[in-house]
Amino acid sequence: MKHRYLPMTEQDQQEMLATIGVATIDELFADIPEKVRFKGQYNIKEAKSEAALMKELAQLAAKNKDTASNVSFLGAGVYNHYKPIIVDHVISRSEFYTAYTPYQPEISQGELQAIFEFQTMIAELTGMDLANSSMYDGGTSLAEAGMLAAGHTRRKKLLVSGAVHPEYKDVVATYAYGQSIEVITIPTKDGVTDIEALKGLVDDQTAGVIVQYPNFFGQVENLQPLADITHDAKGLFIVSSNPLALGVLTPPGKLGADITVGDAQPFGIAEAFGGPHCGFFAVTNKLMRKVPGRLVGETVDQDGRRGYVLTLQAREQHIRRDKATSNICSNQALLALAASVAMTALGKQGVQEMAKQNIVKTRYAKNAFEAAGFEVAYQGAHFNEIVVKTNASVTDINKKLIEKGIIGGFDLGRVYPELANHALIAVTEIRTKEEIDALVAEMGAYNA
Repeated sequence: MKHRYLPMTEQDQQEMLATIGVATIDELFADIPEKVRFKGQYNIKEAKSEAALMKELAQLAAKNKDTASNVSFLGAGVYNHYKPIIVDHVISRSEFYTAYTPYQPEISQGELQAIFEFQTMIAELTGMDLANSSMYDGGTSLAEAGMLAAGHTRRKKLLVSGAVHPEYKDVVATYAYGQSIEVITIPTKDGVTDIEALKGLVDDQTAGVIVQYPNFFGQVENLQPLADITHDAKGLFIVSSNPLALGVLTPPGKLGADITVGDAQPFGIAEAFGGPHCGFFAVTNKLMRKVPGRLVGETVDQDGRRGYVLTLQAREQHIRRDKATSNICSNQALLALAASVAMTALGKQGVQEMAKQNIVKTRYAKNAFEAAGFEVAYQGAHFNEIVVKTNASVTDINKKLIEKGIIGGFDLGRVYPELANHALIAVTEIRTKEEIDALVAEMGAYNA
């Protein structure tokens, strides 16, 4: 056999040179002036044996501070949640793990049904009429929602709450730049969107208003008045939401949202250094034909048997490019499946209980910090994150915490200069009372 699992051999090289019609590598590059050719030795290490290389890589990997061996209070958009063990068992099956886009329904019923189940559960959680087959992540989902609003209303202005995840805002701004859409930040007040400021910013050129629920600071926004202001100006109301929080919070669809997006990472998807994750995108019926990506629909075959098919694929691969609603070329079906398996394993009551645990344990952490003399910045309703003011640099405190096996909160001063020495602390259902007490005690020792 000529097939090898090795880089090019000397024999391979000679065969290719002979086919091209030259004798040497130098002859191959004869058209390149001699003076610009590199003739030295690359400054790289000598090759190691497989055993030696694996040992070195293992030593490097051991330096990582992961959430399996450390207690994590870091959230800011990616969270350390309980992951049912069945999730990896299901998504590791070859039928799903190696599956490609299910263009042929006759051989893709399992994949199509899995996507359909994901759509159904997301629609139920968000209170929206329908959801698509998934997006890349929460940030691109939000940006696509903004572009949909601009296209639907034929307007060129988006208002984005200052309490929306800063990286999500950057993605929105990047998408908007290419479409010549103006992005304006709505000021915040007491950790939530300033309603009065929104009233002064919204006008007849506003395509949509974007808020987060719960927002980046963990605060629960009052959506209804924000939706009313948006709709009075005939714009679309867009909500970026934590799907786990919707296990206990009123769904955005019940509070006036036209589009609800977010990241399914809290359901069965590992932090994985920030990705890949799985975005979701849900809308009202009136926007059905403008959804980016694709939807899976349920139908019956000629014998009346239930079946699933791809439908409403208004993207550049399937229709004239100038008519496409988006240039998204794929989805995160494997991770959407992971989220679906996690939600199914938990069940409705399990999702509610898991969400309640986030609220209860965060409330305990808030009280513990205040009892220890810390100031908690915002006092509104919150989900699983609070903002704690410190006397010392959050970065310096976190360096001390990691020595104790604790991954500290997000340093808000990195993106909000006015919030220097403020930590965004995330407390999920898997954190224990002892772990929370240890965090407060350790931060107190470094906070003097």
